[in-house]
Amino acid sequence: MSIIRHNPDNLHQPPGYHHVTVVEPGRVAHLAGQCPLDAEGALVGEADLLTQVDQVVRNATSALSAVGAMPADVVRAVVYVASAERADLAAAWNRFRESALSDALASAATLLGVTCLGYPGQLVEIDLTAALPGPAEPSRARRTGRPET
Repeated sequence: MSIIRHNPDNLHQPPGYHHVTVVEPGRVAHLAGQCPLDAEGALVGEADLLTQVDQVVRNATSALSAVGAMPADVVRAVVYVASAERADLAAAWNRFRESALSDALASAATLLGVTCLGYPGQLVEIDLTAALPGPAEPSRARRTGRPET
């Protein structure tokens, strides 16, 4: 599997990410949006954007690890920040870029300010797609979460 990142000459030079990411050939993992919730499902960092980013990083790296991927394997990232303030968007982006998840933002990436997110008090979420190495096929039980029949 190879990951090819490209910036076409006729597009602006992006700050730290690429306009186009191509995966040849391989498997792809689509992660659910990672939220600032702890293992028990409680919100971490009430009213604290950067603390919430840190929890999202922990969750996202755990989810990637669970499928044998690392942040460098991410080929698409979308960051959602519940704010209309550009300073909040920049603060979240910069915190992600300084974190263990930094390499995940080197591919095709989007940063959005949104009205609200799914959990009360939630200020940030990240949606990741990763290219996976190897041809492994999980069992039906692992794919569906139900026992094999």
